[in-house]
Amino acid sequence: MSKSTVKIKDILIKKELKISVAESLTAGLLQTEIAKMSGALNFFLGGLTTYSIDTKVALLKVDRAEAEAHNAVSPLVAEQMAKGVCNLFKSDIGLSTTGYAEPEPEIGVLSPFAYISICINAKRKKVYSKKVEGKDLSRKEMNEYVVKSVLEMLLKEIEQ
Repeated sequence: MSKSTVKIKDILIKKELKISVAESLTAGLLQTEIAKMSGALNFFLGGLTTYSIDTKVALLKVDRAEAEAHNAVSPLVAEQMAKGVCNLFKSDIGLSTTGYAEPEPEIGVLSPFAYISICINAKRKKVYSKKVEGKDLSRKEMNEYVVKSVLEMLLKEIEQ
């Protein structure tokens, strides 16, 4: 485990915070990284991979019109995913990823990008998203970069 994942684990356990994850772009990779942390059973409640708009709407309560307007890739969709998984699992923190792991020129996506989001349901009731860009990254590298970015966002938030 890296220093940052050890720190995340230690803070989550110390603060007795529970997390859950909603993934699209990363398709379970973020959940895998969290589950690899020693003692994950103490803070990780679980997660969902929701690739389609229908599953995002049905399971995470994402707004269908917003998802359809942006092919499910927008800051608002990411925030709704994080909030939805937080509510579904009754966790203190919800994390989400949605985006494009590789260019899709036919729809105007020339470079990989994603929106990552965190919902802090515990005391602060805060939800926000951030755009992550992966110019010149392969599909695999982009997925790994997004996971790393989400974990950095999580660490920054729980250290406060």
